[in-house]
Amino acid sequence: MMILVWFAVFPAMFWGMYNVGLQTIPALTHLYDAQQLSQVIAGDWHYRVAQMLGVSFTPDAGWISMMTLGAVYFLPIYLTVFLVGGFWEVLFAIIRKHEINEGFFVTSILFALIVPPTLPLWLAAMGISFGVVMAKEIFGGTGRNFLNPALAGRAFLFFAYPAQISGDLVWTAADGFSGATPLSQWAAHGGESLINNATGQPVSWFDAFIGTIPGSIGEVSTLMILIGGAIILFGASPPGALWRV
Repeated sequence: MMILVWFAVFPAMFWGMYNVGLQTIPALTHLYDAQQLSQVIAGDWHYRVAQMLGVSFTPDAGWISMMTLGAVYFLPIYLTVFLVGGFWEVLFAIIRKHEINEGFFVTSILFALIVPPTLPLWLAAMGISFGVVMAKEIFGGTGRNFLNPALAGRAFLFFAYPAQISGDLVWTAADGFSGATPLSQWAAHGGESLINNATGQPVSWFDAFIGTIPGSIGEVSTLMILIGGAIILFGASPPGALWRV
């Protein structure tokens, strides 16, 4: 079942990577001219790696460039979370002499998807460590914990390091760019204030549903989350069994 849930988040994951690039490249080209942008790219390892992989930092960049740039941000976070969280899982499995539970596949990818793309890797390691150790293993492990490890890890980061997990600077992976999420804009000024800070264009309800807005990597697209939910519901054995739960 847990492996099914792991696969079910793939639509949100792939869309999230694409959206990171979709938000970042227009913001960079809006903020900087060609000479300035070259200096910005040289000063950030994400941009340098993306450029080596063929990403085009131009206004007419295609979806492959956007997806690749998003992957350059997401995959290091996910790898860090998987390795650090996996270390704790293995350690406690050895101490308690039981098998490693496959649920960690879900915890690791969920945590990586509910944080901003700009989250420093050391904070990703701290967050998943808190989630696995303090929210799960300390209560006895999988099936005995009453907290969701991924959400507990994110909550820890929110209260311990709010500047890196909230505010206007963390949602778009463009150096020097500041912009509130549509939800923050709505809370402050109402629905008529929803603006894409990079382009100055209005944000529609369709944009919010599809997920072409700033936000945490895997949380922006309602459509992809619904598709993931459908995969879980109809991929269960027998099909549709979870409707009765």
